[in-house]
Amino acid sequence: MPVLTCLNTCPDNATAQHIARALVEARLAACVNLVPGVTSIYRWQGQVQSDAEVLLVIKTTADRLEALTERLRALHPYDTPALVALPVAGGLTDYLRWVDDETAPIETGEAD
Repeated sequence: MPVLTCLNTCPDNATAQHIARALVEARLAACVNLVPGVTSIYRWQGQVQSDAEVLLVIKTTADRLEALTERLRALHPYDTPALVALPVAGGLTDYLRWVDDETAPIETGEAD
């Protein structure tokens, strides 16, 4: 399955930690890096804003993106959370396989 790197910003470290842990625990992300000290300058509701934020670097797969997007939207305090997904063009095969393995839903073995 194609691996993606997704970027998202959070208003503070506590929110970033909460979202990152929830995504990994739900197997929607194999890993999330928190990068503090990001300053975002953007236009919102007609005004130029500047805010300190925490950047999330989320590693997932293409087949988990829709569920990740839904979960992120449910957890995030922003009205319009930033989320962009970038395709990974290459990388260490073992790492890419690990991302795929860690985001695969757990089979329960129960019949439907």
